[in-house]
Amino acid sequence: MGSVTPTARNIEITAESLREDLARLEVQKQALERELSAVTAHLDSVQRALSALQALMPMAASSSAAPTPVDVRPTAEPAPARRATPADTPEDAGESRARPDRTDAEAEAEAEADSASKYGKLTEQILAYFAEVADTDVRARDVAAALGRDTDSGSINAVRSTLDRLVGTSRIRRVGRGLYRAAKRP
Repeated sequence: MGSVTPTARNIEITAESLREDLARLEVQKQALERELSAVTAHLDSVQRALSALQALMPMAASSSAAPTPVDVRPTAEPAPARRATPADTPEDAGESRARPDRTDAEAEAEAEADSASKYGKLTEQILAYFAEVADTDVRARDVAAALGRDTDSGSINAVRSTLDRLVGTSRIRRVGRGLYRAAKRP
């Protein structure tokens, strides 16, 4: 009987460890789903912008060799199931049904605009933060903390990605490994 107690204890320890892993993985999954949603919204808006610019280009009308946007969204794979969030209330669900005159395309465009505005909001928050800190070197994690987006690695990575895009457009500068600073004004 003495060997049953250590075995039972080992099972308890293993079960507790698995519960902790499960909780951590659930949080990570939710963060990745949010990040994927933001990236998908950004991808869609970039594709629409590129299509609009190509339509305005003089060469596009005279040459069929102009590149066209490619739809990279998966078509055969269903979207992953997601859990209800506070925004997924019955009132929100009824809101889209309240306007029967709205077409599916209009509803989809409105949803994409909402996603894009949330995605762009992070950029604006980061630029406002850098306007406040001016000539101070800051890390992505510090920016995320200042914006209240340091709750999980997915949120911090979204801030890092946005910082890298802002460096690419010269709106902020990278001054060292992992360090960023507001771009100098001319």
